[in-house]
Amino acid sequence: MASLLANTLFFFFPLCFPRRSERRLVLARVSEVSGSGSGEGATASTKEDSKPRAKLSARLVESYEIEEMQRPLAEYMSLPVSQYSVLDAERIERVDDTMFKCYVHRLKFLGFEVGPVLLVAVEAQPNGCCIRLLSCTLEGSPIVVAQNKKFSASMSNKVSWTTVSDSSSSPSARRLVSDTTIEVTIQIPFAFRALPVESIEGTGNKVLSQLLKVVLPRFLTQLGKDYYTWASGDMSRKPVGNGQL
Repeated sequence: MASLLANTLFFFFPLCFPRRSERRLVLARVSEVSGSGSGEGATASTKEDSKPRAKLSARLVESYEIEEMQRPLAEYMSLPVSQYSVLDAERIERVDDTMFKCYVHRLKFLGFEVGPVLLVAVEAQPNGCCIRLLSCTLEGSPIVVAQNKKFSASMSNKVSWTTVSDSSSSPSARRLVSDTTIEVTIQIPFAFRALPVESIEGTGNKVLSQLLKVVLPRFLTQLGKDYYTWASGDMSRKPVGNGQL
């Protein structure tokens, strides 16, 4: 799911970052706020909070059919979170038994280098699990870090499985299901404030929907591969991803 947030941020960051002619002023302001007293910092924070924002959201339910092996899918889906594979070791590391940190490949544009870092929690459920985004922060130069005040994101991905009732499918056919909701709130840059908020949100919602259609099939494919690895008797829980978005 890290790739979903990465692509979302990559699309909207150009709206948040200043033009070259404005960068010195922004850098000076970042330095000023960082070195100011708590009163001035609170005033700057209040000003940021009062600026208009757009709320974007999308939801998609995606499924992926697999063949159940000798070790049942139900057993795999009921594994404790502590036994989950990270799926993609190049970008995901385990923090503890239920939390994972996702390091997205650094994005480069407009002379900036941005490294989004996601923290997610996984909650085991009777028929699978629920993955929730706890935080999404940007790492990089001071001007990049300053953009953390201009957006917020939340996401939940409920993963479950069902039997396949289609008469044309084999008795061992099973279906992995991902029900994902993502919400992103961004500060509307001054240059775009003449546009109706509804227009910005409508475009943003379409972008999020398209990203879900790309990312969820890949996630479920990785999950299916991990099930086959586990069902074959490989208990190493080695990642199946290669770090590609």
